[in-house]
Amino acid sequence: MLLIHPPVAKPCEPPPGVARLAGALKRHRIRCVVMDLNVESILASIQDPPNARDKWTARAVRNRDANLRFIRSRECRFNLDRYKRTVMDLNRLVETAAAPVARVNLSNFQQEGFSPVCSDDLLEAAESPERNPFYPYFSRRLSDAVEATGPFLVGFSLNFLSQALCTFAMIGFLRKRWPEIKLAIGGGLVTSWARRPGWRNPFAGLVDHLVAGPGESVLLSLAGMEKPDDRHSLPDFSHLPLGDYLSPGSVLPYSASSGCYWSKCSFCPERAENTPYVPVPPGRVLDDLESLVGVMQPDLLHLLDNAVSPDLMEAIVRRPPGTPWYGFARITEHLADIDFCRALRKSGCVLLKLGIESGDQEVIDRERKGIRLETASRVLRSLHAAGVSTYVYLLFGTPSENLHRARRTLEFTVRHSAEIDFLNLAIFNLPVYGPETDRLDTLLPYEGDLSLYTGFKHPEGWDRSAVRRFLDKEFKRHPAVAGILRNDPPYFTSNHAPFFCSR
Repeated sequence: MLLIHPPVAKPCEPPPGVARLAGALKRHRIRCVVMDLNVESILASIQDPPNARDKWTARAVRNRDANLRFIRSRECRFNLDRYKRTVMDLNRLVETAAAPVARVNLSNFQQEGFSPVCSDDLLEAAESPERNPFYPYFSRRLSDAVEATGPFLVGFSLNFLSQALCTFAMIGFLRKRWPEIKLAIGGGLVTSWARRPGWRNPFAGLVDHLVAGPGESVLLSLAGMEKPDDRHSLPDFSHLPLGDYLSPGSVLPYSASSGCYWSKCSFCPERAENTPYVPVPPGRVLDDLESLVGVMQPDLLHLLDNAVSPDLMEAIVRRPPGTPWYGFARITEHLADIDFCRALRKSGCVLLKLGIESGDQEVIDRERKGIRLETASRVLRSLHAAGVSTYVYLLFGTPSENLHRARRTLEFTVRHSAEIDFLNLAIFNLPVYGPETDRLDTLLPYEGDLSLYTGFKHPEGWDRSAVRRFLDKEFKRHPAVAGILRNDPPYFTSNHAPFFCSR
């Protein structure tokens, strides 16, 4: 069995999805090979220097090897300005290598004439894989892998829209070259598509197995196990090129749950998809982390949960993983307790990502966020005092917001600017089949038949263009906000932020 993580996603840490599947197969003694064609393709694209017709590209080519060494070094963490220049130069090489066929950077992929949310375009990408800018590399790499391993099935972990066109180009290549091999796709994006009401699979003639939700039991069944044991397995990262990722230290990604333990926010796509919350017992999580940290010796642990539960935090405090860690957390009274925050810091917590979303309590209440701004203020103060950095997420343009309420978010942010280390500013997208569509005047879905979001007429005229004007001309220009935004690592954003926590 051959498992593939396709381009393009941020090439900064090993992919957890294929590692989890590999772990389940390994536990059942089923042979598999895992390939991260994302990091491989990106690195391959910059090895053959593009035609440097301008000074920037020429400099990027000249400094490529030194920049690759620097971004993987501990020294990188102490020089944010040089880090930013390094990332921009590497990104320039990625962009130039793909042009003019596609617009590619370190975190995204767009190809002229193709939309990743249009099934006809994905089928066309499969029909003409040679039009993909990564084709020269992946055609050789896949050919060598298939000939060396003789897999009966090739599976793709498709999690982001930025991976969709490359995934189908690879599927098309394999289908034409080896029609006898079974092909499967799964992952977060595939799950979101398949859980849409009235879903009809447009890829049935191309892909043999489309897997929604966890894929372990499906792969075990396809491997011939009559009663697959789908208990939690220790992820297996041994197949992956751990030294190739672009990060100022090695990163261990780990999921301690699927779904969200709150799962009530009206804007949440997982709520629209009815994704259940399934946690791994804290004791098993800590056993896994002890094993993985002992073998991999990572510089950073990335907890991937939608929100790390208070129970897991308390377990980590009692039994630290032995390496610095970070992840998403909900605003709770736990985090307002300065002693608990100090215990978190002592356990290795360097940064928490917090979805505050709005500085207006009415917006928070209407969107069912389930937090109080007074508590959020105490959480920010306690984390700051304990030495835990914060990456705050704000959401603009929800149906409950208007300009006046957005300005309250600005006021909240400025008031807490000394306690906020990083900011993510997002514009609201309405899940196409979410429960909130019943109370709004919706428009046609964005772009294509696979779109997960739909447009809507804002009840107060606070449309996306108005939100963008406010963000660009008012919110981002406030000196306190601008200072926070300058901290954000370009392209890698929250994935690299923990490396630059000054405290």
